[in-house]
Amino acid sequence: MSGQVMPCSPQEIGSLFLFEKLTPQQLGRLCSEGRVERFEAGPVYTEGEPATCFFVMIEGTVVLSRRVGGDDVEVTRASQPGVYAGAMQAYIKDRVRQVYNNSMRVTEPTRFFVLPADTFAAIMQEWFPMAVHLLEGLFFGSKSTQRAIGQRERLLALGSLSAGLTHELNNPAAAAVRATATLRERVAKMRHKLGVISSGPYPREALANLIEVQERTAELVAKAPTLSPLEAADREDELTDWLDDHGIPDGWRLAPTFVQAGLDVDWLDQVAADVDPEILPGAIGWLNYTVETELLMDEIDDSTTRISHLVDAAKQYSQLDRAPYQNADVHELLDSTLLMLSGKIGSRIEVVKDYDRTLPKIPAYPAELNQVWTNLIDNAVHAINSTGGEGTLTVRTALDHDRLLVEFRDTGPGVPQDIRGRIFDPFFTTKPVGEGTGLGLDISWRIVVNKHHGTLQVESEPGDTRFQVLLPLTATDDDTPEEPA
Repeated sequence: MSGQVMPCSPQEIGSLFLFEKLTPQQLGRLCSEGRVERFEAGPVYTEGEPATCFFVMIEGTVVLSRRVGGDDVEVTRASQPGVYAGAMQAYIKDRVRQVYNNSMRVTEPTRFFVLPADTFAAIMQEWFPMAVHLLEGLFFGSKSTQRAIGQRERLLALGSLSAGLTHELNNPAAAAVRATATLRERVAKMRHKLGVISSGPYPREALANLIEVQERTAELVAKAPTLSPLEAADREDELTDWLDDHGIPDGWRLAPTFVQAGLDVDWLDQVAADVDPEILPGAIGWLNYTVETELLMDEIDDSTTRISHLVDAAKQYSQLDRAPYQNADVHELLDSTLLMLSGKIGSRIEVVKDYDRTLPKIPAYPAELNQVWTNLIDNAVHAINSTGGEGTLTVRTALDHDRLLVEFRDTGPGVPQDIRGRIFDPFFTTKPVGEGTGLGLDISWRIVVNKHHGTLQVESEPGDTRFQVLLPLTATDDDTPEEPA
């Protein structure tokens, strides 16, 4: 939008704080190479357009906004003469892409001193060469620092996840090793017990009945019901009494195993009916080994299945052998991230999943969204731990008009109002020294807003903080989602 060109007064622009130290000759050059423009209420320039001019307000009211998802979010409103915007980094020239980083509009007739970007760059280089070198060093230095710390943030997150994954894998792996060793011992005892029974003076029919009882017992173990502690204790007492009444030694030791396998007095009565009395004690001992081996094999199966799930979750989290950009199910991404962070979350924090499973897949960079989930979950866990370590983390998905909502809600102390506007700024953190770099939310914001054209926002009060990620359901024209490889 172009304004009405007006006469430029060196005395007037010299009264602005930006130019008050300039000489009359310098002010004269500014007026000769720049111009004064008057804009009616409305837009002046739009975010993302080539940055062609540097604007300094003489009088009026200016509003700067940033595009967040599909909304324009106001970031600054000022009426002070001398405020400036536009091509402020023109002195760097083509080493960075020269576009407007925000949108500017005026709410009333407003006059600006307008300097073309090329002229502004030349004047800066000529009048303030040392300042330009310092500004360039500060600009590129901060960029390098941000990249380096961003990489360190990722490495720290990876190290934390690796430690958590190692811990999670160690438990089922150790359980499988223990169960395998015990299983080998029980099978050896079962072979010995079978040899003792088979060498005795028992008819073939009795041994055949025993084998049939063994098969039925194994089937019952596979269908064992879950009992409450009180029910289990009562059943143990009943089985112990039955075993003692029938002269079975060490009945108190056998009863807990039978109860764990879902066996009861009725099963013992059936065994007694199918097996000759003289073989009953040996048969009960042999069946005990059968039950123990079945339970141990179930434990090994559970442990190896758990390991397989953890490996699958690690692959899902890292998006190995998958296209970087694809149609993704956010629930799979959330589940894999929660599983990877389960060691950090701990047992004192309750995790509630409030998923809308009818939501469609969305075009996304899954590995980067997993990084967003990691940062938001980590912040929620830190907030809950700061109030004693007990609380609830709720992960919710829903449809919000034409966007998909992923919300992380924690019961921590909340984000104070006075810092709420700064939490997405680079290097801003409320964590203790050494625990945070201040880039987690900044990286998350850039992934959600810049890469996915979505929105990241926060609503907070004590005991109820909600970070909300809103993602578009469809790809933009320049996105090309792929199906997983």
